[in-house]
Amino acid sequence: MNDRHPTSRRQLLQWSAGAAAALAAPALRAQAWPSKAIRFVVPFAPGGSSEIVARSTALELSRQLGQSVYVENKPGGAGNVAMQEVARADDQHTLILGHIGTLAVNPYIFDKLPYDPNKDFRPISLLAKVPSLYLVHPSLPVKNLRELIAYARKNPGKLSYGSAGNGSAGHLAMEYLKMVSETFMLHVPYRGTGPQLTDLLAGRLDAASVGAPAVMQFIHSGKLRCVATGTTQRLAQLPDVPTVAEQGFPGFEMTQWYGLLAPASLPQAAADRLATAAAAAVRMPATVERLNGDAAMAIGNTPAEFAKFIAVEQQRWKAVVARAKIKPD
Repeated sequence: MNDRHPTSRRQLLQWSAGAAAALAAPALRAQAWPSKAIRFVVPFAPGGSSEIVARSTALELSRQLGQSVYVENKPGGAGNVAMQEVARADDQHTLILGHIGTLAVNPYIFDKLPYDPNKDFRPISLLAKVPSLYLVHPSLPVKNLRELIAYARKNPGKLSYGSAGNGSAGHLAMEYLKMVSETFMLHVPYRGTGPQLTDLLAGRLDAASVGAPAVMQFIHSGKLRCVATGTTQRLAQLPDVPTVAEQGFPGFEMTQWYGLLAPASLPQAAADRLATAAAAAVRMPATVERLNGDAAMAIGNTPAEFAKFIAVEQQRWKAVVARAKIKPD
């Protein structure tokens, strides 16, 4: 009786084996991820805090994942060009550096974005927070923020400040300061932090707010003067520089932040592995030391924590953008 239908039984067994293999395939592919080098896109020009955070993370992330992680700068459109490209990437090996601008500001300064910051990406981990520093060229006759504000009020419209572009963190930081201090300075947007710093160092700009990692060397060498930090407490790297809050504006805080994002199409299992690796990478002593050397603070949280953080920041900056009436180029 057991041999009456050998062919049917054989077919059934073959079908069962094939079905099991099909069901197991996605899991096996996820386990094998990453299967090639990972492209880590930075949506800004080289030379700013974003590149420092990305390269510091990529170095250790390569070790954690067992595959090369290379950084590629792709500036343009206040970060929108790169965000749109990565949102549509389906190779499962393209990631992007999320930022206060692209995730929490652009949704409120652009009438229409070519990407949805909440639907097109998976938040992976908040990598680092970067203190915003308020800087002037040494030729400007001011030693601190109080003197800068007084000078700006006595010389309305004569001072200019640069930023990495409309809606960038530096733009927001200066507009925030202008708003609370009731001063006016002319905004000069650039295509990235690097070009902006070139003109600030040359004295073609009077002031700027820039993330600490990109400018610490120039402050220590005397090429730029830091008149205030946007942090709630003084920085250990700049103990003699008071915060904005200390200089007459209680409660003032301005900090840039950077996190790792993957396209929403990345499978959950791969995203989970990436999140574990990213959090570990940014918390490694070598990475922490590298970031601390530039006054950046390593974080490395979970996807859920990063998603909640983004939501809070979106509500915060929605109000600031509305008050400052910030518009894109």
